[in-house]
Amino acid sequence: MSRKDDAQHREQEAREVLDRLARESETLGSSAAARAAGWRSRLSDHFSGRDAVDEAQGGTADPIELWGRRIGRILSLIGVVVLGLWLAFQLHWL
Repeated sequence: MSRKDDAQHREQEAREVLDRLARESETLGSSAAARAAGWRSRLSDHFSGRDAVDEAQGGTADPIELWGRRIGRILSLIGVVVLGLWLAFQLHWL
């Protein structure tokens, strides 16, 4: 095998590897976009209490339980923010 043939062979291998990486990165990017869109809907479902809906009961939930979950989750979010701000002021970050 001559040097020219060897160089062409390595160039062809390099192109194949780059093509394969380009295809894999497109797949990876699209799944990352799908995950990014999915976390927003999961977060919305969590704070609205949609996970309280029982599919075994035909998709209905006890209204008291539903509102209890919503109120509890919102209060816990407020608590985390308040504690975070308190910690920031205690450590003189703000």
